[in-house]
Amino acid sequence: MSRRRNRHSVLANRARMAVVVLLGILAAVLFRAQVLRATDWLLQSERNRLRPLTVPAPRGIIRDRDGRVLADNIPGYSVSIVPDQPDSMLATLRRLREHLDIPGGRLDALSQQVRAGGPRPLLVTGDAPFDAVAALEERRSGFPRLLIEPRPKRRYPAGQLGAHVIGYVGEINEVELGQPEFEDAEPGWIVGRSGVESHYESLLRGNAGTRYVEVDAAGRIVGSFGGVQGVAADPGEDVDLNLDLELMEWIHQVFPDGLNGAVVALDVETGGVLALYSAPAYDPNVFAGVVDAEEWSRLVANRQSPLYHRAVTGTYPPGSPWKLVTAAIALDLGVVTPDEHMPVPCRGAYAYGNRVAGCWDSEGHGSLDLPGAIQHSCNVYFYQLGLRIGLARMLGVGNRMGFGNQCGIDLPQESGGIFPESVDFWERRFGYRAQEGEVLSLAIGQGPNDQTPLKMAQFLLAIARDGSAPAPTLYREAEPAEGWRLDIRTEHLEEIREGMRRVMQPGGTAHLSSLEHFDLLGKTGTVEHGGDGPEHAWFTGVAGPFGDPPEIVLVAMVELGGSGSAVAAPLVAKAADFYLRGKHGMPRDTIQTLREYFMAGRNTAWANTRESR
Repeated sequence: MSRRRNRHSVLANRARMAVVVLLGILAAVLFRAQVLRATDWLLQSERNRLRPLTVPAPRGIIRDRDGRVLADNIPGYSVSIVPDQPDSMLATLRRLREHLDIPGGRLDALSQQVRAGGPRPLLVTGDAPFDAVAALEERRSGFPRLLIEPRPKRRYPAGQLGAHVIGYVGEINEVELGQPEFEDAEPGWIVGRSGVESHYESLLRGNAGTRYVEVDAAGRIVGSFGGVQGVAADPGEDVDLNLDLELMEWIHQVFPDGLNGAVVALDVETGGVLALYSAPAYDPNVFAGVVDAEEWSRLVANRQSPLYHRAVTGTYPPGSPWKLVTAAIALDLGVVTPDEHMPVPCRGAYAYGNRVAGCWDSEGHGSLDLPGAIQHSCNVYFYQLGLRIGLARMLGVGNRMGFGNQCGIDLPQESGGIFPESVDFWERRFGYRAQEGEVLSLAIGQGPNDQTPLKMAQFLLAIARDGSAPAPTLYREAEPAEGWRLDIRTEHLEEIREGMRRVMQPGGTAHLSSLEHFDLLGKTGTVEHGGDGPEHAWFTGVAGPFGDPPEIVLVAMVELGGSGSAVAAPLVAKAADFYLRGKHGMPRDTIQTLREYFMAGRNTAWANTRESR
């Protein structure tokens, strides 16, 4: 009996000890969970009920040289769906179409993103109209996983006028999300797509912030949460340009109605881009949020090519303005002096071998020196000058000047010129070996030679300066990249300028576009292009006050314009007069060229004394 009692006592003690140990372990676990790991559990709880959301940074403002806004931000709204089961999200998308315009192509793209899954909210639109937002807010209970947020929306006050230069923005794509410069980006971010918006994306973008919203157990958004400190968005940097919006507006006003083309204006002192005009254009505001696929397709299919930046990516035969290049190459090589006459005077044509090459004036210009040949745009003079240079040297110096390269402007897209790099070009391209006679066409800007209006403006910049031409720049803070230099003596540069000055004097090809108050020097061009319709019209010019160095370079190219002297020359003259009057504090007038003075019945005595000035 006593033995049995002892056994029961031992068992009881052991049981009590086991209970004590178990209670101790439980107490330790509870202490660890409720005291030692209280912070961890609190954070886990916060993570379960709080959802971090990205706060987009406002993009930097883009302004012209006088502070006029070219691109800024206005309040907008984005609509997103918080991640859920794919079927539920697809159903939400379909119901959203009752209140929000979601084109078919956009709906298909969103549906693919839903099926692919992902932890981030699905951006339906970054540009929701206010009435649609109001309708969705009224039906919040029917869209429990819908996220409506204020978001800065890009605005372009200049509209079509600055479209090709400023560019536009759009939603980031999958390819860009994998690139190093967008390592912190998320789907739905708005980034630069073209123009300044794209080239200076790193400055304009800024840094996104973070805010928190509270969700319930089902992941539905309950409301904003202020208990956790978010991170404020850091706005992008502002970008001030050399561009003169007022000049761009004037060019748009005087550009020939219904015609396509481009105008480039450069500041002679700095090489800064004052105007970069391309017609026709498009409204970049339609791309301020998510790009509408249907609108994009309509623009791409437009036969007038409004997306095509003719000033920077369009290449055209340069025609007679190229005669200035031929003159510069000849002076550079020392094969002619400015006062020298060619052996064969112009009688309307020039015979070379079994070929007869005509002059634009079938009656001929007679015997001319270099400035006189520029004044009258005499083909026969430049045929002979081209032969003196020789085909191989023409190509060598032309390539050294950079006519096969880009200008280096601070834009994401620019076309280089098309210019034969050697005499082998003809065999590769056309299947025959080039003969020396090919230089006849090259000397007058025809043949296998296409240049952008911007490249011709850069060349003219060198003529207007000391023979050097920096890369054209849009951003005022940008350091101009090294351009190129013509190895021409100062007095020879002046002889080229003298020929251009005579173009605007009596007997010159653009006399009727001369100006009363400013010295305009230029070169006309009426260029065959191998297609149907009239010729392309060119005019390249430099202008400034009489007796002072030129202050502005202007190049106009009007597709199918028909006549450089009648169409392109007055366009450049009116733009030069407008800019210089504003710069020198003179009142502006719509009657500017000599032709307009005649038509308005004004006194034109100033034109009769121009040679003596």
